[in-house]
Amino acid sequence: MRVLIVDDNASMRDLLTALLSSQGYTVVGALEEGNGVMDAIRKLSPEIVCLDYLLPGRDGLDILREINSQLPEIDVLFFTASETPGIEAKAADAGAAGFLRKPFGQKQVIDELRAVCDMRNRASEANSPAETTKSPLPPPTAAGTSAPKAPGKQQPTAVIVDDNSSIRLLLKGLLTELGLQVVGQAANGEEAIRAAKTHQPTVLFLDVNMPILGGLEALPRIVEASPKTAVVMVTGDTSRTIVQQAAGLGARGYVVKPVRPAYVENFLKQLFNT
Repeated sequence: MRVLIVDDNASMRDLLTALLSSQGYTVVGALEEGNGVMDAIRKLSPEIVCLDYLLPGRDGLDILREINSQLPEIDVLFFTASETPGIEAKAADAGAAGFLRKPFGQKQVIDELRAVCDMRNRASEANSPAETTKSPLPPPTAAGTSAPKAPGKQQPTAVIVDDNSSIRLLLKGLLTELGLQVVGQAANGEEAIRAAKTHQPTVLFLDVNMPILGGLEALPRIVEASPKTAVVMVTGDTSRTIVQQAAGLGARGYVVKPVRPAYVENFLKQLFNT
């Protein structure tokens, strides 16, 4: 894996360069400021960017949004020592594939990068036309009921709604691998309502923070348009207020950003009662 490091602290750049090189990563560059990061990415073609938040010239959150808008195939490991409220949720919603809070240990970096690589590899394989998906899951069941075990089950369908194209790509690959057919994608709540009405999907994954119409605002209209669809919120903000509000509006649960395969797989198994 080719990695670009962006941090204004020289010691941190040296530490990450030595650590990642020892783990088999190819460090293609180490930058000390935010200006010029996008040019460096286009020139050096990294697969992962280790990106600090507080940088001279341009902050990491702004850079993260541009990376995910223009180059969604690149994963970003976002890290910061900032105590800014909500920064982790903002980074997750902006498309960070991983997050670390400084100071962090070497094992934390290695583990988080492995998780990022695992997610990308599984998504890439599943998005390949030649990939064979797992056996279809049965339809989701209401709480307290058992899923039917009849043979010949139809493949469940899914719609993915997120304004971040990188997250849509990752979820599409993962859901395909898990046996769901992704029949639609959308980038805002209005598009989500239309997709739900058109496709009547088994499951709809709905981002909370989106332009035009947010997920919580769109949720009751989605439930009305497709009452048999299990709506699952996708969010970096897991505060009690958000969770309770979503549940009250009809959501069946939530998936936490950054998305992790094991979490999604376990959640779907519970949702489908398998």
